[in-house]
Amino acid sequence: MTATAQDTDRFVDLPAGPRICYRVDGPDDGTPLLLVAGLGLDLTSWPQRMVDGFVKRGFRVVRLDNRDAGRSSRIDAPPPGRLRQLLARPRPDAYDLADMAADTVGLLDALGIEQVHLVGMSMGGMIAQIVAARHPARVLSLTSVFSTTGHRRVGQPARSTLLRMARNPARTVEESVERHLGMLAHIGSTTFPPDEELERAWATAVWARAGGARAGAPVARQIGAIQASGDRTAELARITAPTLVVHGDRDPMVHPTGGRATADAIPGARHVEIAGMGHHLAPGVVDRLVELTADLARSAPPGPTPTGLAHSTPPGDPR
Repeated sequence: MTATAQDTDRFVDLPAGPRICYRVDGPDDGTPLLLVAGLGLDLTSWPQRMVDGFVKRGFRVVRLDNRDAGRSSRIDAPPPGRLRQLLARPRPDAYDLADMAADTVGLLDALGIEQVHLVGMSMGGMIAQIVAARHPARVLSLTSVFSTTGHRRVGQPARSTLLRMARNPARTVEESVERHLGMLAHIGSTTFPPDEELERAWATAVWARAGGARAGAPVARQIGAIQASGDRTAELARITAPTLVVHGDRDPMVHPTGGRATADAIPGARHVEIAGMGHHLAPGVVDRLVELTADLARSAPPGPTPTGLAHSTPPGDPR
């Protein structure tokens, strides 16, 4: 993970939703590829090596902060309490993953992107799945990385992971950094270890970008969105885009059964389970993920000539 300067951030106010922060990398005439991040993560959570790998292959890479993450809008609603989260009983006023998918499509509309290769990790994979199911004409291909279907019998986190997630939010940047490194040691992999120096720098920078100690409520609302969305297995059967499902066989955050169930639910999906991979985009797996996704994109039917990004300045002023 890596963070870059805030002066590359841009914003768009969606007509029926929050303000979304995004970044764009790559050639103006590149094929659009959209990266959707996971629970509590912002757009800087995508490793720069991964972004650069896609750019080198000719993609125009768009990354966004989901609502309640990074520099996008915080939603004015109470978060679910810890008991509701543990019992998977979301608040009746919770937004859901479909609302977050609508934000994603709204960003594409604002940028004038008709069709896109879509890549989502973890919760971002769930959001991407919904976009592909409900807006098939917009998605050239779908890559779902260590994600799941929402069915309660698959893809569940280990109890040890739940206990870590249930702790009170960090109160200082130092505590947040140590929590991040500790969680990576738990959900990551010894086969594909993290770059500790890089991760420490990212966790330090993202503390300020995510609002510091105020990030607890937004993450709780995103957990509520996942729980409010329930089992999406039937909806995944509507996906027509060429699909790649990637998962590690050592994932204590989203059990590998989640990836298998996702691939089984999506017609024609290819399932790649990487031995030794955990729930982390570690340096040792990034290049393979880029190549797998690029291969999928190359095999997908071509879309129309890119518009919007290729011929105009993206909307929104850098802030």
